[in-house]
Amino acid sequence: MTQDKTHQNAKARLDSLENRAEMGGGPKAIERHHQRGKLTARERLGLLFDADSFVEVNRLAQSQSVDFGMQEKKVPGDGVVTGYGTIAGRLVFAYAQDVTVLGGSVGTIHGQKICRIMDEAIKVKAPLVALNDSGGGRLHEGFFASRGVAGMFYRNTAASGLIPQITGMMGSSAGVAVYSPALTDFIVMVKGQSHMVITGPAIIREVTGEDISLEELGGAKVHSEITGQAHLVAESDQQCIEIIKKLLSYLPSNNEDQPPVVDSTDDPDRVDDALEDMVPADFKKSYDMRQVILRVVDKEDFYEIQPRYATNIIIGFARLDGSTIGIVANQPRVKAGCLDVNASDKAARFIRFCDAFNIPLINLVDVPGYFPGVTQEHAGIIRHGAKMLYAYSEASVPKITLALRKEYGGAVMGMCCVGMGVDLMLAWPIARLVVLDTTAAVNLIFRKEIKAAENPDEFRQQKIEEYDYKYSNPYHAASNMLVDSVINPRETRPRLIKALKMLKNKQRPQPNKRHGNIPL
Repeated sequence: MTQDKTHQNAKARLDSLENRAEMGGGPKAIERHHQRGKLTARERLGLLFDADSFVEVNRLAQSQSVDFGMQEKKVPGDGVVTGYGTIAGRLVFAYAQDVTVLGGSVGTIHGQKICRIMDEAIKVKAPLVALNDSGGGRLHEGFFASRGVAGMFYRNTAASGLIPQITGMMGSSAGVAVYSPALTDFIVMVKGQSHMVITGPAIIREVTGEDISLEELGGAKVHSEITGQAHLVAESDQQCIEIIKKLLSYLPSNNEDQPPVVDSTDDPDRVDDALEDMVPADFKKSYDMRQVILRVVDKEDFYEIQPRYATNIIIGFARLDGSTIGIVANQPRVKAGCLDVNASDKAARFIRFCDAFNIPLINLVDVPGYFPGVTQEHAGIIRHGAKMLYAYSEASVPKITLALRKEYGGAVMGMCCVGMGVDLMLAWPIARLVVLDTTAAVNLIFRKEIKAAENPDEFRQQKIEEYDYKYSNPYHAASNMLVDSVINPRETRPRLIKALKMLKNKQRPQPNKRHGNIPL
């Protein structure tokens, strides 16, 4: 008997399908998920977006596969929730994979849903947030499932530099499932819960004989401290969502917009006498560059990125007079602030991100050079170090460099100087901008004279003092227009703010080529 076609019957069917989609893998699967301390895909999206702003798209889409028992396993939504809404009042697109449905695996429809929402984000040029919790491609659907997986990679690349892309790794991902996160701008992992591996422990054990746990192979600690693939680490799902929201607060919606400007109650003309005490004039003494950053930026609020990786360089976001800035700074407490392979990679990618999204760069320099040694040479320090040269040279956003103390050798260029397109080069009075440390330079230049001198130590000391007075100071650099201004440390904040205001309308030249070939 044919059922009467009424609004009530049609609505009842809709309610049934939507309730089925809402429950994902069902009450038991959701309970098991909660027992692991994890939120569901919908709960995560509820925390991410402003209240009642999320609009779900393709909620009733489901797998069309019928093989391998898939006919009975179909769930409306196909294991991923996609849509858009507002975060702090701004439009954002997102998808959250539902691991309670077939392990969050990417089937044909699942992949098409994600690709569809990515297309919309690109079309309207709004940020994209991915909440990943997936075992990878769905084996039940064979090679057809790869279209959605590969389609994500294609769209991640198309969106790169166009809109911000942030991934929250909410669970374990393996194989091809880890490449989409790797193509996004930032990855936030959850401690003890997130894992990223190409090949799991079982296969590694079978093929190579190595015995290792999933956590040791690809947990948050590994990726935040060793590989550098995780930019930030959260203690829980809730904290992961808060981190994503804070990141977005610094960023524009797309490459044509300016970053958000917030009201700042921090005096732009504030001076700080503590900076002189904080940074020792004796170059042999170390200090924490983070403390300098905190004293200069608005309200001592600095959001460091990759704080556990390549710690000899510091990168992150802050604000000066309410406007977002990107900071790149040497850390004298680690390897004396030298640049090495990992630090160069870390800084270069951040520089390019800031340039893509109209975020001015502030470079705080205290660097004795590139880190020496056979290990670094064989690891390709020439190629990796050149990435910073390329990134700074290519960047067309405002670039301001401040030399605090040491600025030696090739690292001078690596931290953006005159000749590298810096817009304003500042220095403190104790700064030294030279090819080599004074003692090393004197030992090379006057090698023969020192050896022949009646009192070699006294002669060397005399030459060191002469070299210091003539060359190892910011005034020699300033006399050659390699430093625009020598400033008192206490005036660092107001001078940087005035420089940013001056550079506010800097024009970004349009490239006359497809793109360059960065030494990857």
